[in-house]
Amino acid sequence: MDVSIIILGVLALAAIGYALGRRRAMSLSTERGMKLHSLPGFYGQTVALITAVPALILLMLWLTVQHPIIDGRISGMITDASVPEGGAHSLVMADVRRIGDGLAVLREAEAKAGSDVDIKALDADNIRSRLAASGIALGADVPAEVFEAAKAYRADIDFSQLLMTIAVFALAIGALPLAYIRIDPELRARNISESFVKAILMISSLVAIMTTVGIVGSLVVETYVFFTIYPAQDFFFSTVWNPQFRGGSDLGILPLLWGTFYVSLISLVIAVPIGLMIAVFLSEYAGPKTRSIVKPAIEMLAGIPTIVYGLFALVTVGPFLRDWLAQPLGLGSSSSSVLTAGLVMGVMIIPFVSSLSDDIINAVPQALRDGSYALGSTQSETIKQVVLPAALPGIVGAVLLAASRAIGETMIVVLGAGASAKLDLNPFEAMTTVTVKIVSQLTGDTEFASPETLVAFALGLTLFVITLLLNVIALYIVRKYREQYE
Repeated sequence: MDVSIIILGVLALAAIGYALGRRRAMSLSTERGMKLHSLPGFYGQTVALITAVPALILLMLWLTVQHPIIDGRISGMITDASVPEGGAHSLVMADVRRIGDGLAVLREAEAKAGSDVDIKALDADNIRSRLAASGIALGADVPAEVFEAAKAYRADIDFSQLLMTIAVFALAIGALPLAYIRIDPELRARNISESFVKAILMISSLVAIMTTVGIVGSLVVETYVFFTIYPAQDFFFSTVWNPQFRGGSDLGILPLLWGTFYVSLISLVIAVPIGLMIAVFLSEYAGPKTRSIVKPAIEMLAGIPTIVYGLFALVTVGPFLRDWLAQPLGLGSSSSSVLTAGLVMGVMIIPFVSSLSDDIINAVPQALRDGSYALGSTQSETIKQVVLPAALPGIVGAVLLAASRAIGETMIVVLGAGASAKLDLNPFEAMTTVTVKIVSQLTGDTEFASPETLVAFALGLTLFVITLLLNVIALYIVRKYREQYE
């Protein structure tokens, strides 16, 4: 039975349990005159939770351990004779799983056509044509041993799914009456329900934390493997980036870091003044009607996909800068340049700076403004001497957060700045960034264990550390230097 149908069935039983539990609680309260500890709805929720949660946990655990156990059993059926020369055992197991899944598709297709297929009766000679008729192509001849393993794999999966369905529904059906008979006026149903909500909130927090830990862990492991086959000092201090997929590559990160910081610097030079002036206008000068129109219009920039910004840089901004600045000044002839990517990226992060700065400026107490006006200051003097100094720590934090956003950008740089790794001060030269090279190194045809591919993880870890430091510095500045007003 399909997993989604199992989940719907368990939820249906939980809904029945809720109705029965609530009805029993109301019966105890009205017909027998007993004083309940909790509202009737909490008793219904308790029955529903006891019915559904253990069954769903069992389902999740079963799905987690099912494939590793079956793969381990089927893997023992694959002998070395079935492994192609130069191939790997894991690749053969991938074929087994693919054929096994194809057999399930074949069975469903035959069932829809009104006929029945006996998987055990199929053989390796006719499986290719049968699967092809169902839209599943096999790239090579299927050895008899591999096909037998695939049939065993399919049979084990089917049997496991049947056992899982029986176990999950048996647990849910058995838990429902047990929870129902537990309903008693002294049962602290509200506490049980609220404890479940707290557990869900805690699990949600742990999911976010564990996801971060998993990402960092995978980066650290692959980076360690990279540094075992490529010198760390050459990676961090070499000024040459020249990957050769035949080997003998120069994988220095300095040109990539320079391009990343150069593009980010230009974008911040554009975004910070404009974004800050927008924030001052919206918070200090604009009326409610103007603010209600201008602020959403500016924040729409943040919703535009970065690929659209990249196309804008490639088609419009790049040729304009080349024809009107780079070529007349003799500084270059390419439409792809650091300045192109920086300008467009600056436009993209304007909403980040303006929105965060606007919120921070609005958080400055009105009493400070009133006190400044009482001393005879004008509005502009109040903004310069009172409001901005009070909001400065928060604004600095907003700028650093915008910088981390710019450092992690990829598509605008790919289309606007080119892919040339170099150390150059000319803003009209094509350069590249760390994120662009991460993509290019992972999308090649090289072996995964080669330094040319694993360098992407080292680049990713370096970029992660840089953005993490920027975020930590931003939070530190905001917390340490924020003035507290009573």
